[in-house]
Amino acid sequence: MSDVPTEPAIRHLDGITQEIAATERLRIHYLKSGDEAADPVVFLHGNAACSTWWEETMLALPPGLRGIAPDLRGYGLSDPAALIDATRGVQDWVDDLEVLLDHLAVDRFDLVGHSLGGMVCWGAVADRRLACRIRSVTLVAPGPPCGFGGLRGAHGEPNNPDFSGAGAGLAHPRLLELLARHERTVSDPFFSPRAVMNRMFWKPPYRPAREEDFLTGMFQMHLGSDRYPGDIEWSRFWPGFAPGRFGPINAISSKYNQGLTGRVLDSTEKPPLLFIIGADDLAISNAAASDAGLQGKLGYRPGWPGEALFPPQPMLLQLQYVLHKYEERGGAVAQERFDNCGHSPFIEQPRRFRELVLSMVRGA
Repeated sequence: MSDVPTEPAIRHLDGITQEIAATERLRIHYLKSGDEAADPVVFLHGNAACSTWWEETMLALPPGLRGIAPDLRGYGLSDPAALIDATRGVQDWVDDLEVLLDHLAVDRFDLVGHSLGGMVCWGAVADRRLACRIRSVTLVAPGPPCGFGGLRGAHGEPNNPDFSGAGAGLAHPRLLELLARHERTVSDPFFSPRAVMNRMFWKPPYRPAREEDFLTGMFQMHLGSDRYPGDIEWSRFWPGFAPGRFGPINAISSKYNQGLTGRVLDSTEKPPLLFIIGADDLAISNAAASDAGLQGKLGYRPGWPGEALFPPQPMLLQLQYVLHKYEERGGAVAQERFDNCGHSPFIEQPRRFRELVLSMVRGA
């Protein structure tokens, strides 16, 4: 008999409808709002999250716009049998998005992506089949297109040839244990899922009204060595691990996304970009809390070889580099910084966020 408690169902807000799209690639669970004849805005969630994070934003869309928010492969209620081929970088998610939109007969759309979902947005802009269908892209605290983990410099050069310090090895075993147990209490003040969520996703002491639903969504991640966070390749370089071949944390690694920045910049289709970041973001910064280089520098990972060999990844520098080059090559870029805000501006400061997104969508 399983010792994992039965999870309560997520309580979706009035006006939000759940659907399953049986596509040729996988069964995709998604939420929708608004009139079916209205122009679609597609919302992509981040890591350790699901489509429900976007419900309030979707319901705030005015007449003439409708919301579509899928559970990405590996997350939520989408097909648990569908593995992520990490060696393709973010491309599995990009291809899933394309088949979902084809299934829904969506031609043109606006795209909004948070964190990991923002990395999928970079992949969509780089994909010729999708880029020509995108009216605008809002990137909310996205991972840099060069990938997450083990990189230095504005261009994202690897610290070591096997991309050590990136991939599934970044996930702490204690957090994985408590996720598997669906631990809702703060039994461990540092690694309990609730504690991690409230520390990493917004700036304390903020607590969202739908905290329980967000936590339930966190427990819907598909766990396992070939699922979340993925398998690990052991490395002779510090910190001793490199990306494996499966799972979402390997898929966003630098090893499998090294060419993505160039493909974004070389794309002939350049939809306008809106970049939004919280001033106090702990997940996407030049000193990200989950980055191995920073953890080594702070003494949390033993044996750190020093700043010269393995510096903290300068994610904001890398993001600014690609945004600057995108604009140089003819793409329109707008940027907004939310003061007193963590990793989730659309939850922490929803009114300002909605105004910016609506302005972007209407302008496009």
